Amino acid sequence: MLAMPAMTHPTQAQLPHLLIVDDDQDHRLLLGRLFGENGFRVSLAPDGSTMLKLLQASPPDLVILDLMLPDEDGLSLCRRVRANSDLPIIMLTALGRGPHKLAGFDMGADDYVAKPFDSAELVARTRAVLRRAHQRGEGVSVLPGRKGTKRVYRFDGWRVDAAKREVFSPADVLITLTSGEIDLLLALIEHAQTVLTREHLVELTRNRGGDANDRSVDILISRIRRKIEQNPRQPRFIKTVRSGGYLFAPSVTLE
Repeated sequence: MLAMPAMTHPTQAQLPHLLIVDDDQDHRLLLGRLFGENGFRVSLAPDGSTMLKLLQASPPDLVILDLMLPDEDGLSLCRRVRANSDLPIIMLTALGRGPHKLAGFDMGADDYVAKPFDSAELVARTRAVLRRAHQRGEGVSVLPGRKGTKRVYRFDGWRVDAAKREVFSPADVLITLTSGEIDLLLALIEHAQTVLTREHLVELTRNRGGDANDRSVDILISRIRRKIEQNPRQPRFIKTVRSGGYLFAPSVTLE
């Protein structure tokens, strides 16, 4: 009789580590229990100052960050983290979806969840953001039809390594893009000189479950332009097509 291999279970240190930042103690504990029961290691912070200390002491794999905090608001904290790191961030707020959602994406958030939320959906979206971050770290492209391929795109002196998910300027300077930004840039590059509607871009990038009119695409485009265009107000690379969508204008070569 063949001996069955012993089942191994991940230790606490091996579990994905979340930092949950929320000033409402009951809500903070509820989230901690939810994710603890779903296979995560959880740290809790009631405010921004505690969050920043925990980031230094025990860096997490992802931050779930409430918008309204007693000391420094979530948008400001998101901007501070994003200035030095591509740590995945999910914004959580009771203020609704409108301008606050767009502001969250503009600060560099990877996803945005409005309260009240479905617990199973929040866990699923957290896993999805972590999966994208892991694929980025492993150098795996997540665009449809590109998984596992090694592709380097060049345009106008720029170099984009799809496998490593890295973007280099003509001066060979590494340009930091968030997960959402690199997904969208790759979608544009791989369909260069083709008009892509917002709906098509949402489909190509598997955007955060937003509807077809979600302006988060426009916010991501604006952020990418600020990073790769010499004059973001008069872009040479990513053109806006009136009543159409966006067009990646340069000729692209593939190595």
